[in-house]
Amino acid sequence: MTDSPSPVRHTVHVPESTLTDLAARVRATRWPDDPGNADWSYGVQADYLRGLARIWSEEFDWRAVEARINAYPNWIVEIDGIPIHYLHVRGKGPSPTPLILTHGWPWSFWDMARVIGPLSDPEAFGGDPADAFDLVIPSLPGYGFSGPVPRAGLTFWQIADLWHRLMHDVLGYSRYGASGGDWGALIASQLGHKYADTLIGAHLMHPMLLDQFGGKMPWNVAARAWDSGAAVPPGVTKFAAHFAVHVLDPQTLAYALNDSPVGLLAWLLERWRAWGDTRDETGRVTGDPERVFPTEHMLANATIYWASGTAGSSMRAYADAARAPWAPSHDRHPVVEAPVGISFLGGENPAGVATADRVKLFQNGPRADFFNTVFLNAHERGGHFGYYENPSAVVDDLRIMFRQLRARNG
Repeated sequence: MTDSPSPVRHTVHVPESTLTDLAARVRATRWPDDPGNADWSYGVQADYLRGLARIWSEEFDWRAVEARINAYPNWIVEIDGIPIHYLHVRGKGPSPTPLILTHGWPWSFWDMARVIGPLSDPEAFGGDPADAFDLVIPSLPGYGFSGPVPRAGLTFWQIADLWHRLMHDVLGYSRYGASGGDWGALIASQLGHKYADTLIGAHLMHPMLLDQFGGKMPWNVAARAWDSGAAVPPGVTKFAAHFAVHVLDPQTLAYALNDSPVGLLAWLLERWRAWGDTRDETGRVTGDPERVFPTEHMLANATIYWASGTAGSSMRAYADAARAPWAPSHDRHPVVEAPVGISFLGGENPAGVATADRVKLFQNGPRADFFNTVFLNAHERGGHFGYYENPSAVVDDLRIMFRQLRARNG
């Protein structure tokens, strides 16, 4: 048996020359014209993007963000030749539950920042110290400070194997929990499928089927059937361009995003705006991305992608999932055997479905039998980036779910 890889303490530091070059590239942007696009119907609106880019080059303080990141213990470990960056925040309580939190695209590990304190030190946030978690928050391979990856073809189900080795072999947790959204939800589900004996529970923000990239047209979102059993309704296009490009030819787009910081910012911004919950107090969709993310947070994430040069490698996750579709590790049912909890957020409700009906829709839908579901909850606020958009909902659901699992397991 080979020795487990040894993690190395890491300090995040973007060279000053990289930041200087970034600002110069932003100022030198060759802007396209943008007539008739005040409503963003053609894509990202030029005036808004110009303002955000100006802040990026003139006002944004990356060093302040960097200091907040480095206030947490950052580590790097290499597993099977893949560098993995992660935060490891020890819980403050009598017996913290190990929990790995996994982001998606176009997220970064830093989108988990708002849940770190309440989950690791609940007493400091008005909670019960018995609900404390030991948090492991990795950057996905090929994303941010886990990039670049040295080889092509790394799938989400292979990343689950890396996560199991990280938690079990490197960090020494005999049992642990997992939580994730977007790619992180698929990875947590795969852990609950392949490593059910080791996984205390899998908490999902998006209960996606593990075989969803195995169809004839994995790039065609309109061909997907979710809880209603029906295809995506006509006119719902917010994932269409994203999936098509990322599955079919992500490398083509990578040349532009890796060379132009404003191009990168625009591609990220469109997703933050379209997928986040921009509704106002009356329920009207405003389309204002700053209802989801403060300017500083958007620019922090864009800087992580830019400074690490990982726009291209992060997008390839979709193509790799389609080229090497998931195959089950066993034929038992439910497919995800570990206990599963799911948090639904109202900004992602299917068309015409109220938040009050969201749990029942899932329970009666075609996906329910795929999971060993033990906890379901729906919240009115929040969109695709739930850990950042509605951290209190995520924290409460994680505490309740794992408290129930502890009581059930003695």
